[in-house]
Amino acid sequence: MLRELQQEFPELTVSKIRFLETEGLVLPQRRESGQRAFTDEDVERLRFVLRAQRDKFWPLKVIRSALDGMDLGITTDEPPEAGHAAAPAARPQGARLPTADQLRRRRSVRVTPAELREAVGIDVAAYTQLKAFGLIRVDSAGRHSADDLDIARECTALAEYGLEPRHLRLFRVAADREVGLAQQILEPVRRRRARGAEDADPEELETEIVARTLALHVALVRAGLGQAQ
Repeated sequence: MLRELQQEFPELTVSKIRFLETEGLVLPQRRESGQRAFTDEDVERLRFVLRAQRDKFWPLKVIRSALDGMDLGITTDEPPEAGHAAAPAARPQGARLPTADQLRRRRSVRVTPAELREAVGIDVAAYTQLKAFGLIRVDSAGRHSADDLDIARECTALAEYGLEPRHLRLFRVAADREVGLAQQILEPVRRRRARGAEDADPEELETEIVARTLALHVALVRAGLGQAQ
C-alpha cells in the first residue's frame, strides 16, 4: 500500500500515515497481530487527503469536513466551510451514513493522552479540564478513542466563545441519557441475534439511531433558537 501511494507521493512515510490515522482521517482495520490492514477504500481515502494537501493546500480541518460530506455521499471540488460537513440539513436522496464496518474501524483507533493533546493542540491544563468534567474518558489501558479526538476538538472550538468544560458537561449528561434510550432498543436485538434470530444488524441499527437522534437534537436546538428571537 505504501509503495503504491509513493508512486504519486514520493515523500510519504509510515509516520505520516499514522499521523493521519491519529487525526481520524483514515481508519484501517487491525489484524489479530495488531498490523494495520488497509482496504481499497482506505487507500482512496488516503489519496484524497494527500491530494487535497498537495494540490489544494487544504488544512486538515477543511479536509475532515470534506470527508464528512463524502461519507454522506456528497462530493465537491470547493472547500467546505471549516468545521462543518459538506452536507445539507435534510438527508438527501442517495446519501449514505457511515457503515457498521466504518464504525468498527473507528472504534479500533486508540491514542495516548499526549497524542490527543498534540493532535488537538491543547495543553495539559485544558486536557485535564476536559477529563475532569467527563467530556473525554480513557479506557482501561489509559488511551482515548477517535471520538474523544472529535470531542476535544469541538470543546476547544467552543472555548473561543467562552464556553468552558464546566459549561459543556451538560452535553455529556444529555448524551449519556440518549445512549441509555438507544440501548433499550439495541440490547434486545443483540440478545435475539446471539440466539440465532435474523434480526437487523445491531451495528447498522445503531448507525441509524445515531443519525436520527442527531437530526432530532439539531432540529430541537434550531427550533429553540428560533423561538428565542
